Amino acid sequence: MSVSLYYSAIRAMPWTGAETAAVERIVAAHMSSFPYQDQESLYLYDRYDGRPDEILAGATKLPLDPGRVLPVLDHVLGSVTELRRALPGAVWCVHMDDLDVPWDETEGYAFPGMRDPDLAAELGGL
Repeated sequence: MSVSLYYSAIRAMPWTGAETAAVERIVAAHMSSFPYQDQESLYLYDRYDGRPDEILAGATKLPLDPGRVLPVLDHVLGSVTELRRALPGAVWCVHMDDLDVPWDETEGYAFPGMRDPDLAAELGGL
């Protein structure tokens, strides 16, 4: 059974030139720093496939390996956080299957305790 992370943004205004450049920069930085070449990463759908006001949508299938779940989740949510900040005025929906991912103005998208190094070490040892 797989679990996926889904992300989308809705806004009446299309991307500006500066926003397009920012999104391209964020995606390129994410891809170059992603820790696992054999793992699904940040994936943005063609932005014209969704609703007319949907300016961004994508999904990432999370790994089955417990030692990789938190690093992948943290990396992808960090990139989605940057995307949200690059596309102001949008209404965002970020969820892992049926579970909404909380937003915090300071921390961005994250689950409580997700960035706890002790938890990461414990899961990495499974």
